[in-house]
Amino acid sequence: MRLRGRKGIREALEAQPGLILLNPAAYKGKWKELFGNDKPIHVELGMGKGRFISQLSALNPDINYIGVDMYDELLRRAAEKAQLSREEHGGTLDNLRLALFNIEKIEDIFDSNELERIYLNFSDPWPKKRHARRRLTHSGFVRKYIDILNDLGEIHFKTDSRSLFEFSLNSFADMGLRMRNISLDLHAEGPRTDLVMTEYEMKFHDKGMNIHRLEVVIGSAALENHLRQLELNERQEKNVEASDDAEED
Repeated sequence: MRLRGRKGIREALEAQPGLILLNPAAYKGKWKELFGNDKPIHVELGMGKGRFISQLSALNPDINYIGVDMYDELLRRAAEKAQLSREEHGGTLDNLRLALFNIEKIEDIFDSNELERIYLNFSDPWPKKRHARRRLTHSGFVRKYIDILNDLGEIHFKTDSRSLFEFSLNSFADMGLRMRNISLDLHAEGPRTDLVMTEYEMKFHDKGMNIHRLEVVIGSAALENHLRQLELNERQEKNVEASDDAEED
């Protein structure tokens, strides 16, 4: 994808050093110092025009967010979206940073165990088989994610591409990773109000297209929490069944 940015775009980005990072590699291992706190760090890889990361950061001030993309023009648009989100929801931009970077070298800007969550939203499906290694859910990328995620680490993935979703399911399964909340039609019963939608997602939903989504549990503590929740759900289901049987008797 090529984007034609406005004249003077680099100067516009440089004028917002508190929000936009043009050299994010300088903060590898130092992101908590940059934010000035120990709050969890969530990252969207390939943020596009920035609606998703801007809305999330405005709605969740107790989490630090980083949006990453390799195009100047998308950072400019994301910065505008961030300002609009703050006008809508209030608060400051202190918990949001927008980084200009190529995701292929993601290990160059994040250290081991530095992140709690990675969002992959409507990534390029790279449909040709010879381009499989470029897909952001290919094992080559996933290994990098595993390294930079901490004990509570998770990957949240959404796409409109069935072929990419199937590829991703197999990729995560082949690596022995636990998946949950798998959906082939995320908004089948109407828009999910508990989840923030991206620009693409809103457009695809309006056209009646299915949105596929899943979550991958990476960190050891995250996996323990997940298994504990499964046990709790199972006990609750048994209690409901026992109560129903008692009423029938």
